[in-house]
Formats: sequence, C-alpha cells, structure tokens
Amino acid sequence: MSAARLRVIGAGLAGCEAAWQAARRGIEVDLFEMRPHASGPAHKTDRFAELVCSNSLRGASLENAVGLLKEELARMDSLIVTSAREAAVPAGGALAVDRDVFSGIVESRLAAEPRVRIVREEVNAIDPDVPTIVACGPLPGERLSQSLDALLSRIAHANGSRVRLHYYDAASPIVATESLDLSQMYAKSRYDKGPGEDYLNIPLDREQYLTFVRDLCELPKHSPKEFEADAAGGKAPYFEGCLPIEEMAMRGEDAMRYGPLKPVGLRDPRTGLAPYAVVQLRKEDVAGTAYNLVGFQTRLTWPAQKEAFGKLPGLANAEWIRLGVMHRNSFVDAPRYLTADLRLRGAENVWLAGQITGAEGYVEAAACGLIAGTAAARALRGEAPVPVPADTALGAVVAHLQNEQTDDFQPANVSWTFFSPLAGKPIRDKRERRRALADRALAHLDVWRAALEERREAAPV
Repeated sequence: MSAARLRVIGAGLAGCEAAWQAARRGIEVDLFEMRPHASGPAHKTDRFAELVCSNSLRGASLENAVGLLKEELARMDSLIVTSAREAAVPAGGALAVDRDVFSGIVESRLAAEPRVRIVREEVNAIDPDVPTIVACGPLPGERLSQSLDALLSRIAHANGSRVRLHYYDAASPIVATESLDLSQMYAKSRYDKGPGEDYLNIPLDREQYLTFVRDLCELPKHSPKEFEADAAGGKAPYFEGCLPIEEMAMRGEDAMRYGPLKPVGLRDPRTGLAPYAVVQLRKEDVAGTAYNLVGFQTRLTWPAQKEAFGKLPGLANAEWIRLGVMHRNSFVDAPRYLTADLRLRGAENVWLAGQITGAEGYVEAAACGLIAGTAAARALRGEAPVPVPADTALGAVVAHLQNEQTDDFQPANVSWTFFSPLAGKPIRDKRERRRALADRALAHLDVWRAALEERREAAPV
C-alpha cells in the first residue's frame, strides 16, 4: 500500500489517539468530527475526547491492570494519557480529570499537529477503498451505522458472524458543590490514598441504606424500547462493569455494600467507626465546584432520581448539574471481525478503534486508537506489521478482542486474565506478583517500541 492520507472518523478518545499516533509516524490525517453540526444522545459538548460518563480513568498503580495500561500508553507518547495526567484532579489511587481542561488540551495539541487536518462534518459512509479508521464510538449516526452494517454483512455471510451486538451503558449524576450540606459528609480517600480530600463521603446507617435500596427497587425507571431489548429475555443487556445502581440493588440487599457503597477503608474520622455503607462523591473539576456520585449510573426517571438521591444525607437541597442517563452502545463481534491489529477482515483499508470493537473503558478506547493508528501508519508506509507483544496490558486488550474461545463475545475492561504466569517460583503475595507482571510487561513494551522505531526509520516515507 503506497503512502496516502488516512481518514479517522470520530474525535473521541480512540479517534484522537489514532490520529495522533499516525501523524507522529509521518502520515497525513483527516480527522472527522460531526459535532457541532450533529450530535449523539450521550454528548453534551462539541469538544474532542469528551468524557460522557465518569471523569475517572480508573486506577493509577502498576498493580492494577488499567494502571499498567496507562503507563504503557504514556511510554508510547499517548495523547490521551499525557493530556489526562496534565488535567488531573485529586482522586486517591485513581486518575481523574477536569473534563473541560482535558478536552481542551487534547484538541489544542491535535490542532497544532501539522499533519492533522480537522474536518467538522459528519461522515455518512465508509469507502472501503480509502484508508480509514472507524472510531465513531458506541453510538454512530444512523447513516454511518447503516454503512458499517453493510460492510459487516458481507463479512458475516462468509464466516457466520453476527452483524451487530449491543449492550447498555449509563452516566452518573453530577451535583453542584455549593448545594451540598458538607456537615453530613467527611473528606477521605479509601485507605487514605492521596492527600485525603479527594472524595466526599456520605455515611449511611443500616436503616438509611435499606431505605435507599427500597427506593431504587420501587421507583419508576426508563424502559428500553422494544427493539432495543435483548431478544432472548426481553431485558437490556448491561455491561457488568457499569451496572445501573438500581439493577445492582435488585440483585440482593447487600449487593451495593460490596460494590460502589462498600465502606471498607473509609472509617469516619469523626467517630473512628466504619459506616454500614458509604456513598462517595468524586471531584469533577480542579476547583471542586462539582462532584459526581461514584457508581451511580442509573435508568431511574429524573423525578425518581431526585426523590431517591435527595433522601441521602447532605443531598436534600442538591442542585443537579446532570442527572443520570442511559444510552445504547453498539459493538462488533471482534474475534470474528477483527485481526490482531484491529483491521477489519476482508477490508484491508479499514480499521476499527474504541468501544465499537468491544473494548470497554476510556483507557481501553485510547489503547485501541494507539494500536489502530500505529498499524495503519505502518501499512500506509509500506512497513510490515509489528504485533503488539503478549504479556503486556496492550496485548491483553488485543487478546480479549481476539478471544475466539467464546461464542458470546461481550465488552470487557483490561484485566490480568490474558497474562501468562511468571517463570520461576510462584509469588504468593498478589500485589508483589502483579508488580512483577507489570515489570515484565514494561520490558516487553520497550522492546516493541524500539522495534517500531527501528523499522520506521528504515522505511522510506
């Protein structure tokens, strides 16, 4: 394939990362973003890399798989991770960002990159003859969705795959800080990670907790449209890592106490005691003018949300900047449709990146953007592929998307599942073992990065 311009559809996390990586490798990129001329149901702004759900990119430590993934991306000059670290707000052991600052950094860096041309218009069709990375996110426009379906259908007839899959995702409510009754809360990070004021905590006794559980189970909820329900059981197929809070409540009285309302590591400094349950609020911006309710993604109606959440201590007079919303996310049957470098089988000029692949999570979306952008750049430069190395977090993302052992492919976050055991004597301590896995992963990544740069320098532009 001779050198040509690369088209990237979508300026979300995956699209921005893909455009950045390809451009930094000498490729001229046209980055298409339909906003502000058109907008998806989850978008609130026309900014690049908009975080539509939480403002957290999750755990930051190397003993955490997503923390390792962030470090690997940073070593690969990831636009998303380096921008997120610059826009960070205090969040204990997690990396959370000021949404506006983060989007602004990403957009300004892409605008300053001479090989990236930003095109503010909607793409309605995929031309399989034009080098393209489809990073439309999980909610493509109707006409682009139809074009992608048509392309997938041709492949599906050949290998028996399903054309499209879907599940449901949700966003947590955001509340104005000045409307909170801080006397009923205390500032503390779990296990005192970070400076100690990264989260506000609402302690609940047993009676308050059970009232909340009952409200979540009984108050009105939005129902998925008939055509959006799962054909097998008539229920919306939720992503297990992002369950609506009321769905969790209906799974058992104590389900939330072992989930987002877990009191472990959050003793109330005023009493020295661990509450029965704890509602955590995390900063939305550097100034701390707003907080989001951690793990409170929901499909409760807005009046029901105000009723249920308003009963929580300190939220009686809450001013809601955003109430929880739910939206449908689409993804492909990646093991049957995508190669290891995220190229669409049977369409050598087309790659997919981000949540449309079934990689769940902000950091995972950026990882897909890096993999697809790097692979597309090598193809356009006439260079041979350099596979993502196994036993790295990037390799784990690929392994999930290539897992042909499952007949029911579902979205998932990066995990340690696809890492092979360490050589030598087993390490019993989990934290120590995972740090050793991380050290091995980073060593493998450095070798991969060097191989990419060596072959890049050897090839003509």
